[in-house]
This record gives sequence, structure tokens and C-alpha cells, in this order.
Amino acid sequence: QLVRQAAKRRLRKPGGLRQQAERMLKDPKAQAFVDHFTDQWLRLSKLGEMPPDEKRFSAYYKYNLQPAMKTETRMFFKHILDENKSIAHFLDSDYTFINEDLARLYRIKGVNGDHFRKVTIPARAHRGGLLGQASILTVTSNGVETSPVMRGIWVLENILGTPPSPPPPDVEPLEPDIRGATTIREQLMKHRKVATCNECHHKIDPLGFALESYDPIGAYRSRYKKRQKIDTSGEMPTGEKFRNIEELKRILMLRKDQFARCLSKKMLIYATGRMLNLQDRANLDQVLDEVKANGYGLRDLVFAIIELDSFRSK
Repeated sequence: QLVRQAAKRRLRKPGGLRQQAERMLKDPKAQAFVDHFTDQWLRLSKLGEMPPDEKRFSAYYKYNLQPAMKTETRMFFKHILDENKSIAHFLDSDYTFINEDLARLYRIKGVNGDHFRKVTIPARAHRGGLLGQASILTVTSNGVETSPVMRGIWVLENILGTPPSPPPPDVEPLEPDIRGATTIREQLMKHRKVATCNECHHKIDPLGFALESYDPIGAYRSRYKKRQKIDTSGEMPTGEKFRNIEELKRILMLRKDQFARCLSKKMLIYATGRMLNLQDRANLDQVLDEVKANGYGLRDLVFAIIELDSFRSK
């Protein structure tokens, strides 16, 4: 049908392209877009590349959590897309999509059975948005220990759109203290005494510290395995302080425009199949103006992208 409409030049008529996009998004085949875009944007395709330790995280294998983690995030994305919900739900939300096995990991009661369903998140569960989902928390861990650096970089790249520079070649990589003699915060403070490291780490580390309250498979915790209390506080480079993940998410919600630009860039890269250039800046400004005027709806973002000349002339 799309080819027939294009042959008749109906896609160039006002509303023609959007009408076809609406039709296609309602088709079951649109699940491929959900799967592939979340793989690319959120790195879900890398889930399992660093499998969790089988002894310490036996639940990951006993309940086959890897596919469940992907399903939660993809159903969450699809719901926001189908309902044209605000992209701010990616930053924080009072709901998610889980089955009994994920509910057990999240310590949410009353969810029985293998089927996934929309569930209201109790405040004590410390979930909501992408940063509370096990898929993100697992893909940003090394399978043995958590890494504030990996998680902080993930937030900078995929939420704020400000990826840090690569580390200098003459700096030794930070190795986790597997004896638990020091906390990762103490190790990073020492690491930051190197001037070339401090420039990036003062942006990366605070974001990662807030996510230390989740273990390598996304279970909530208040202490490390050696009973050391976890300090999730931090300070943004711009001065805002937070004590935990909930306060960090409130700060991120105030940066919704920055997140909207980041997500728009990710989607335009996906849509065109190429990296962006200087000419795309004006296109992004156009998209952001339209999306902001419509209440930041995810579906509206898709429509704004496909109507760009850079997409149609691809």
C-alpha cells in the first residue's frame, strides 16, 4: 500500500505521509521498529554480553530474567509510542510492565503468572522510568560488580546527549576491588586526583553513584556485600545536589528539553541510517519545536522525524 501511494504521489500531499505512518505503526510489523530502535538507543542488543556471575546472581538464570528484562523495556517503549505519552515517562514514571519473575526481583507483590502486564509501581520499590529497569542496570554492569563509570556514561550518552571524551591512553583503567576493602566511590576519588581524569569523571561519577543502589542485575540494595553502606549522593557539574536516584530523576525531569534533543538525535540517526552533520542541526531544531508544542509525545516525535527533508530524501 505504501508503494502504491508513493507511485500516485499521494505521500507528498498534506497529511499523506503521516496517514501512512499511522497505518504502519498500527500494524504488528511495527514491533520490529520497537525492537531495533531500543536495541540501538538503549543498547539492549548487548544484554548478555557480560553475563552475571552464576553463583552470586543465580536468580538471573533460575528465572530466565534476560528475555524478561528486554520485554519490560520494549513493552514500556511501545506503550509510550502507542499512547503518544510524553517522553518524560522515560525519565520517570509510576508504572512499568512486568511478570511474576521480574516482580520478584523488584520486590513488588501481587503480580502472579508469566504474562506481562502494566503495573503501578509502589514508592518503596524505587523504580520508574528507564533508570529503574533491570535491562538498563544489567547492561551497564560487568556481570560481577556494578560500575558507576559505565552507568554514568550511559546516562550522559543516552539521556543527556553529552558523551564524555575517551580516556587518555596513558591512564591505567580502574580495576574493581574484589576484596571489598574499599568502596568504588573511594577508588574513584583517588582516580580523580589525576588531572586528566577529573575533567570527565566529575560529570560521569555523580550519575553513576545514584545508580549504585542497584546491584549488577538491577535488584535494589542499601549495602554492598561487605555490609558497607552505599552512598548514592552526588552533585551535578551545574551545582544541583541529590541524595538518591529519586532526587536525580527530579533533576533530569527539569532537563526535559535536553533529553528531547538527545532522543531526537538518536531517532534521526536510526531513521536515516547515518551519523548527523552540521546541516542536521536546523532539522533537530525544527523537530524539537514541533514536539515541544505538542506536549513531547513520542508518536509526535516519530511523525516530526519522517516529515523532515533529510529523511524523505534518504
